[in-house]
Amino acid sequence: MDRIKALPCWAGTVQCEILKGGLSNESWKVTDAAGAHVVRFGVDFPFHHVFRDREVMAARAAHAAGFAPRVSYSAPGVMVSDYLGARTWAEGDMRAAPERIGRLLHDFHHRMTAHVSGPGAIFWVFHVIRDYVRTLTDHSSRFAPDLPRLAAINTGLEAAQMPMPIIFGHHDLLPGNFLEDDQRLWLIDFEYAGFGTAMFDLAGAAGNAGMSAGEEARLLSAYFGTAPDAATLQSFAAMKCASLMREAMWAMVSEIFLTAPGADYDAHAREYLSRLGAALEQYQTTYGKITQ
Repeated sequence: MDRIKALPCWAGTVQCEILKGGLSNESWKVTDAAGAHVVRFGVDFPFHHVFRDREVMAARAAHAAGFAPRVSYSAPGVMVSDYLGARTWAEGDMRAAPERIGRLLHDFHHRMTAHVSGPGAIFWVFHVIRDYVRTLTDHSSRFAPDLPRLAAINTGLEAAQMPMPIIFGHHDLLPGNFLEDDQRLWLIDFEYAGFGTAMFDLAGAAGNAGMSAGEEARLLSAYFGTAPDAATLQSFAAMKCASLMREAMWAMVSEIFLTAPGADYDAHAREYLSRLGAALEQYQTTYGKITQ
């Protein structure tokens, strides 16, 4: 709390309340004479390809584009944003609103590029997974026996991707990163934001929400403005597997490097490995074996 009070951005005295729910960062609600704010502490996580200068840039760009709260202050290791007083979504909220998410992502992808600045960060999930395999191998992870199979599946999933335009995506569309107030839907947490294709955000939103096939079709139709064709559906199904694999391996790597209060990285990894298993079974039933 002392380091919060020492920040030079406050108007008068402050009241601090820790915010729960983060898996890798520490966040506080801070109220001063100017209103309520969110203070987010976090250092660079090279093992996750997370660099805070990029996060701050993306958060400022998202505000300028109309999708995120205003960043009022930043310094190495800390970012202060306006507190929205909005409701955090759960998986059920995402499943109930696939069209709304599709339209939000369409607008986000098409408006963000006018506001981002500096060197262009790239998020390509298949590279991230390959790098996670190297990290987990180097640190003798207890998940090591699974890594050769996961690496082979990753190669097959990458080969199933269709060519798409490059956009600037969010790349971490967990339910907790959607906030809703009386007027609109917001996005927060831009650690993984960067250039890539739209497919990861679409598949990530669907996989993280546990959407049904019908809900996924509504999401894609809202995003593309038309019903998805066969190539789009296969690419999406493969990317959903990759998104779930990346989330499971994110937790495996986090278990080595991070100790966030209340975070159960083992449970998170096993939950997403279970989701991955179901998605892979569905993919291979529809499109055939990924690896030979």
